[in-house]
Amino acid sequence: MPTLSQLLRVPNVDNTLRFALSPDGERLVFSWNKSGKWKLVIGNWVNGDWEIGELETGLEGAKFAPVFSADGTRLAFALDVDGSESYQIAVYDFETNVTTNLTPRIAYAHQPNISWSPDGKMLAVLSDKHGQFALHLLPTDGSDGRMIKNVFHPCWDAKWSPDGQWIALEAEAAASDRSIYLVPVNRPRKGKKVNTIEIKLNAEHPAWSPDSKFLAFSGEHGEWHDIGLFNTETGEITWVNESVGDDTQPAWSRSGEIIGWIHSEGAQTSFQFRKKESPVKEKKVGAGVHSFPQFKAENVILLYEDSSHPCDLWMIGLEDDSIQQLTNSLPEELRDVKFVQPEEVWYTGMDGAKIPALLYRGTGKAVVDIHGGPNWHIQFSWQPTISHMVSRGWTVLAPNYRGSTGYGKAWQNASRYDMGGVDTDDCAAGAKYLIENGLASSGSGKIAVTGRSHGGFLTMSCLTRYPDLWAAGSAVVPFLNWLKSHKDSREDLQHWNIENMGDPEDNRELWISHSPYFFLDKVNTPVQMISGGNDPRCPASDVVEARDKLVELGKEVEFLLYEDEGHSFLKIENTIDAEEKCVAFLERSLEKK
Repeated sequence: MPTLSQLLRVPNVDNTLRFALSPDGERLVFSWNKSGKWKLVIGNWVNGDWEIGELETGLEGAKFAPVFSADGTRLAFALDVDGSESYQIAVYDFETNVTTNLTPRIAYAHQPNISWSPDGKMLAVLSDKHGQFALHLLPTDGSDGRMIKNVFHPCWDAKWSPDGQWIALEAEAAASDRSIYLVPVNRPRKGKKVNTIEIKLNAEHPAWSPDSKFLAFSGEHGEWHDIGLFNTETGEITWVNESVGDDTQPAWSRSGEIIGWIHSEGAQTSFQFRKKESPVKEKKVGAGVHSFPQFKAENVILLYEDSSHPCDLWMIGLEDDSIQQLTNSLPEELRDVKFVQPEEVWYTGMDGAKIPALLYRGTGKAVVDIHGGPNWHIQFSWQPTISHMVSRGWTVLAPNYRGSTGYGKAWQNASRYDMGGVDTDDCAAGAKYLIENGLASSGSGKIAVTGRSHGGFLTMSCLTRYPDLWAAGSAVVPFLNWLKSHKDSREDLQHWNIENMGDPEDNRELWISHSPYFFLDKVNTPVQMISGGNDPRCPASDVVEARDKLVELGKEVEFLLYEDEGHSFLKIENTIDAEEKCVAFLERSLEKK
């Protein structure tokens, strides 16, 4: 089996943000870390052959979320120079091969989602220049931009309509909900001002039809998300489909006759599509995770990954059964490796509820690996560190605890005002499930726990609330103190905290009772904490304070700080170092037991 370093060096096409397909459908630009750095790569169909090469932008830093101008001559993208997610916005000109950073040396941040005006003179960007992520128009000639809409909730995405009259703006709403606003721009004046329109649903992922008459979105429709259509002329909402499972990321064919989306049921996904009034059809590469579909004539191009393959670009024929892999991140020497496949299981929680999880069966040491988010869920995706642990005979359980997406609206909201409570209980119940089913050494204290981001927070919550259950815990980019982390975080993250845990002053007792920092005296196993110095989500300052308190209490603690990283580590050597030290720490701790 390959070493952990080998697995972590396996590149992948970025699976968190969109790739770009040119208006003529002949070029793809995407972010790929094949060189060890996140760079833009361009693929071309030349005389029927597929060719790939790096796009030389001349800018230092990680590059993400490319998007073509309407005429295909330029490319806008987001630039992260230090891992802080304070994205800068740049434009590359294909005719001159010149890159222009439109926001150099800024003291504020942008979201990575960018949209071109149809005439190519403006970009719709989301900037927190004035303290909140709001909608700004940024001229592509380098002149100063201006804010045109602030909905006083953090904004995440913007899509300019093809006719130039609207910008669809996605923003946070109550709890973990989203709202979409239609902001009028450049509309012909006929004496009456056109107001912003709010789609009054939990709605996200706006996608314009080619004729701008309809805005497709993923919206709450009962317990699940389905694909809705908003008619810009009548204001009417109709539904493209109705299904069990979540339907997200809608996309239109260039003709506007077909609409497609990603369908998710638990740990698996597929691509579904519908042509006018025809029945819904389904396509898939395999039993894994599909995302960000875009149409190319009679084909769809999307991202796909599974437990045996990292994320790559694939093209699926809609009129036949053809499947073509456009990028291949898995090295030749690893293509015959038999990776252990996870099972989707359900176990009983502390209160009797059934908790979904992925189980990777082994024969020796056992680990509960907790995903971040919390509004995310682990699926049949590429997980190199878990694959490595399982290859060594370890059993790994990855819970989709309450607060996770993918299992209905009630499940996602079940931890609201109780983060660090019921979700911690669900993860701890996973350890008991392993013991009761003979998947871990009998008796408590034989299982390690680890997690990243919110999973790191829950790791520390597990160690303080169920101290006798664990052999050790490794918390990667965690937070431990709701109050301090909130104070040191960016405004958009503070908004999410308040929506999901209440006001920090009005609910101070709740915030303290759900913060593992105030209960570190209960920890009785070794602790490892790993942080990035530029992390805007889980500030390292919070972890440093917790480390100092653990030392003061005489606890066994190991702290690793990567000064030049943010929340998601961008440098491959740092990623390898952190993951290897995490696994080594867990192994040492489990062997002591």
